[in-house]
Amino acid sequence: MSTLKSKIESLLFITNQPLSVKRLANLTGAEKDKIEAAIAELMTDYNNNEKGMSIAKIGDQIQMVTSGDNAKLVKDFIKEETTGELTKPSLETLTIIAYRGPVTRAELEQIRGVNCVIILRNLLMRGLIESKEDKKKMQTTYNLTFDFLKFLGLNQQSELPDYAKLNSDESLEKIVNQVNQADK
Repeated sequence: MSTLKSKIESLLFITNQPLSVKRLANLTGAEKDKIEAAIAELMTDYNNNEKGMSIAKIGDQIQMVTSGDNAKLVKDFIKEETTGELTKPSLETLTIIAYRGPVTRAELEQIRGVNCVIILRNLLMRGLIESKEDKKKMQTTYNLTFDFLKFLGLNQQSELPDYAKLNSDESLEKIVNQVNQADK
């Protein structure tokens, strides 16, 4: 059985945004003081010069970040990742977000039929999409950024070609399925 410390470590690793102590307590079912103690242990484990990752804390917000010693290497890698052309899976995911956003990762994966974590990270790094916490759904949702709309010369999402038609569940799923079948 995994420990509270390992659960927190996993959650910090997979998220692209800081998590509050309260949120970590809700996710793990642990008490806040135990969360704080586990975070302190993680910070001791990670925050030394020999690790590639560290744990940053501002107030009650905690996030796993890359080591400052590796900043140039990480910056160069991200620049390379974010300046090339988008892959076909990235374009499919971006299209779904454009026509269905805000959309959760689970909804994206249901439509596409594959895991979208890495694609979402790449689109977030490029500034094409943004993530927000949906308090009602208790999930992260993804939507287009204003920079993306501005790049396309649009003022709002509904100005996308055939937006009204493609905004429905069935139409977009049918198109993605047709594209996937054509590739086989």
